[in-house]
Amino acid sequence: MIGGGNSGVEAAIDLAGIVAHVTLIEFDTALRADAVLQDKLRSLPNVTILTNARTTEVLGDGSKVTGLTYEDRASGEIRKVELEGIFVQIGLVPNTEWLKGTLALSPRGEIEIDAKGATSVPGVFAAGDCTTVPYKQIIIAMGAGATAGLSAFDYMIRN
Repeated sequence: MIGGGNSGVEAAIDLAGIVAHVTLIEFDTALRADAVLQDKLRSLPNVTILTNARTTEVLGDGSKVTGLTYEDRASGEIRKVELEGIFVQIGLVPNTEWLKGTLALSPRGEIEIDAKGATSVPGVFAAGDCTTVPYKQIIIAMGAGATAGLSAFDYMIRN
């Protein structure tokens, strides 16, 4: 798992329940996830946490991933981790800059929506990872898109 914020730590906790071992790699000198999540992660016997590590290369044999290399940012040493899969959960900033001043955005730049996908502008709906919904994953975004579409349809037939 690459990423030590809430998303990365939550995913590492989930993975630890179904795989033999999880190595979490964080670029920063410390994990940024909530303390309760860090405590849970550290309690798991099959988890290794590497901080201050800059991933430098994904290794493979031509058909599958076999490992990765990272730079220990404190020493500059390049190290290798053998593994069978890589998950990246480093978070992204939503691409909503163009909406500033048009509708309400969260401090992170996410479009603020209600349970029906409505924004602060009547008749404008939003869905997906650019919104304030939790659990930003593909299937969640698809469901949110259906909700926003149905809500927009309902808005149009009533107005």
